[in-house]
Amino acid sequence: MITAPDALRRLGRDASHLQGGALAAVRPADAEDVVDLVRWARRHRVGLVARGAGTALDGEAMTPRGGIVVDLSGWKSIEEISVDRRSVRVGPGVVNVDLQSALRPFGLFYPPNPGSAESCTIGGNVGTNASGPRSFAYGPTRRWVRTIQAVLGTGEQVRLGSLAEKRSVGPDLLQVFIGSEGTLGIATEITLRLAPRPEIRQGWVVPLSSRAPLGPLAAGFVRARGTGLSAVEYLDAFSAEGLRSGRGARWKSGTPLLLLEIEAHDRKEAQVRGRRVRAVLRTLGVRAPPIIIEDADQLWKLRGENGRVLDERVGARVREDVAVPVDQVDALIRRLRTIARREGVPLYLFGHLGEGSLHPNYAVDPSSPAAERIRGAVYAASLALEGTISAEHGVGRLKRPYLEAELGGPAVNVLRAVRKVCDPDGILNPGKLYPDARSPSGPLSPSPSARAGRQVRRE
Repeated sequence: MITAPDALRRLGRDASHLQGGALAAVRPADAEDVVDLVRWARRHRVGLVARGAGTALDGEAMTPRGGIVVDLSGWKSIEEISVDRRSVRVGPGVVNVDLQSALRPFGLFYPPNPGSAESCTIGGNVGTNASGPRSFAYGPTRRWVRTIQAVLGTGEQVRLGSLAEKRSVGPDLLQVFIGSEGTLGIATEITLRLAPRPEIRQGWVVPLSSRAPLGPLAAGFVRARGTGLSAVEYLDAFSAEGLRSGRGARWKSGTPLLLLEIEAHDRKEAQVRGRRVRAVLRTLGVRAPPIIIEDADQLWKLRGENGRVLDERVGARVREDVAVPVDQVDALIRRLRTIARREGVPLYLFGHLGEGSLHPNYAVDPSSPAAERIRGAVYAASLALEGTISAEHGVGRLKRPYLEAELGGPAVNVLRAVRKVCDPDGILNPGKLYPDARSPSGPLSPSPSARAGRQVRRE
C-alpha cells in the first residue's frame, strides 16, 4: 500500500486538469489480490480506480477524494505469442510500444497506435476503446480484443470473449466491457488479435494550402482504392511549426500538413501505391511534393509529441475529441472556429482526418466557465452534424453530463442497468461515464438516434 503524499498526487490524477484526492494506492500482484480488494471495498464502500499510465484526458483515471488507486502498471507480462492464431496474451500494464517491439520478431503487430503509445497501457486502451493514426485502416481497440479476464464489482471473476474466429452466443459482453472505463470490472488479463506486419511502412508528409478544404481530402482518400493507406492525419500550421522547431521535424514551416502512412509487401508494390496516392492528391488539387519517411513509426513517434509541444507553447487548454462523417468535416471546422471567435480564444486543430475525427484545442483555462461553455458548444456542433462527443478519448468525468444528449435517455438507462449488475455498490471508478441527474451546462443538439421522444436545448 502506498500512502506517501507525493506518490498519491501523481497516482491519483491523469492527464486531464482535474485534481485527484486518493486516500491510498495499492499494487495487487495477481487476480486473487484484486478479488480480495474488491470484496474489501464493497464492505467498506470505498471507491476503486484502476490505473495504467494515467494518460487519459477526460478524467477517466482520476481518483476522487477518499478513493483507492489500483495501480496495474506493473502487470507487464507478454505471453503466448501465437503466429498461427495471430494472438497474444498480455497483462493490463503492458505499454503499447513495448508490445510492438516484442511482436516484431514474429512478423506480427498490434494495429492500434494512440498518440501516447510510448507510455499508454493496453488495459487503459481497452478501458477507453483508444485508437490512433492507423485506425483509418484498422479501426479502434475493440476490433483487436479477443478475450478479457476481469474481476467484476461483485468480486466475481469472469472471462469474456472467445479465441474462436467466429461466435454467435447472444449479445457480445466483451464489447460491452471495452470502453466501460473500469466501471464494470478490473481487467487482469487480455488476449489481443494481431495482424501481419507489412514489410514496408512509409510515412508521407504533404504540405497543404491553409485555405484547402479538408472534407474533400478525407472523402477522396476514403474512396480511393489500391493505395495501401493506413493513416490519413492533419496538423495545422501552428502544430507543424511546433514540431519542426521544438522536435527537429524535417519539414518547412508555414503550412498545415497532411500525414499519411502507406503499407506495402515489397518495394515494387510501394512504388505502385505511391503513384496512386500522388494521383489522388493531384485530383484533389494538392501538388506539393511529399517528404517520405521510410519508417512510418518515426513519423508517429514525432506526431505523438504534439500534445507536449502544445503544452510547452500554449500551456493549459481545453483538449477536445469529436468526430463527424467525413462529408461534414468542413462544416465542423467552421463551427469550431466560430466558437473560438465568440469566446475570443485561439484554436489549434489536428486529428485523424480520414475518419472525420478531430482534436480542437482552445487556449483557455480548462477549469474556467469559458472552458465549460466551449466544451458544450463543441459537443453541440458535433452532434448537430451527426457526429459524436468522443471519437477515441472516452467520456470520463468531463463528458459524462453530455452522454445522454448523444445516446438518449433509454440507452443510458440500459447502461446504468448493466453497471448495476456488474457493480451493485458503485465502487468501481465512481463519478465517471454515467451522467448525474443534472443537465449539461452547455447547449446541446441530439444526434438523430437520440431525438425521438426527448426535448433538448438547441443551438
